[in-house]
Amino acid sequence: MTGPVRFAVVGCGHIGKRHVQMIQARPDAQLMAVADTDPSTRSAVEAPAAHETLTALLAGCGAEVDVVSVCTPNGTHVVLALEAVRAGKHVVLEKPMGLTTGSVEALKAEAEAQGVTVFGVMQNRYAPAAQWMKRAKEDGAFGDVRQVHVQCLWNRDERYYTPGSWRGTMALDGGPLFTQFSHFLDILMWVFGEVEVTTARFTNQTHQDSTEFEDGGSFQFNLPDNGWGTFTFSTAVPHGNFESSMTVVGARGTVRIGGQYMDRLDEFELPGVARPDMSNVAPPNDYGGYKGSASSHHHVYDNVVDVLLNGATVATPIEEGLAVVRVIAQAHALGRP
Repeated sequence: MTGPVRFAVVGCGHIGKRHVQMIQARPDAQLMAVADTDPSTRSAVEAPAAHETLTALLAGCGAEVDVVSVCTPNGTHVVLALEAVRAGKHVVLEKPMGLTTGSVEALKAEAEAQGVTVFGVMQNRYAPAAQWMKRAKEDGAFGDVRQVHVQCLWNRDERYYTPGSWRGTMALDGGPLFTQFSHFLDILMWVFGEVEVTTARFTNQTHQDSTEFEDGGSFQFNLPDNGWGTFTFSTAVPHGNFESSMTVVGARGTVRIGGQYMDRLDEFELPGVARPDMSNVAPPNDYGGYKGSASSHHHVYDNVVDVLLNGATVATPIEEGLAVVRVIAQAHALGRP
């Protein structure tokens, strides 16, 4: 393929607008069209063409599109990605890749059959803390990893779960492990390998009238190399996001990265290892009444363009997005009534 890489964005809400900005900022990328079922939402985005649906977009200008970026509610991800893949398009797929393991497996199989690539949006991997954790694990800095504990304590209230919204529904949202915390589960497994859930407990403390699922819980897991750990999460914190942290207990020492978005070095006890600099941190995505994970989508698009124009390695392959969905499914099976 020769540049520029031509993109279409489906879903023009908060995160879709972020994708549009990333594409428009690149000289080697071109935004060809957008699609959104809401006329006012799609008209708020400047694009050469705007359509109501992906079907209409592909019929109208599909020949001019190389990549479709899917930025719609969680429960629609696989259906739209499959439509794009069957049209021969590469896909940039927002997290989570899907709400069921089987649906993402079907998408993976179809992409392989069509010879196209599905890129996951796992931008928190590019945070300095996550990058350092990855290098440290690969270099053996921790020694044998005995325990890893993740804690994500956030706020989601009436500013987020507005009546009539897709948020809070089982079919389109799926729960906080998918919508808020899949990024941090991805970092856990990107660094330490896929985990196996052994026990889980979920509860709904403050969102009984606004969601169809739990607002918090905890699950225990086994690490691939005989260690174990826990993942605790909540959206019941009042006022704002409190923390997203990861504590690693290794044979050679202990490290804790924390802050609101797992972007700060809180504790560092690794004798003989230089203390890393984690000061260059991207701000969180700001959605007005609430905030989300790091604003690092440009790294995702760097990789997409590099893969398609230069044959680089896919940084966020569908297999790793599927692993996140698989582990969430394990936790749900054990923790939900």
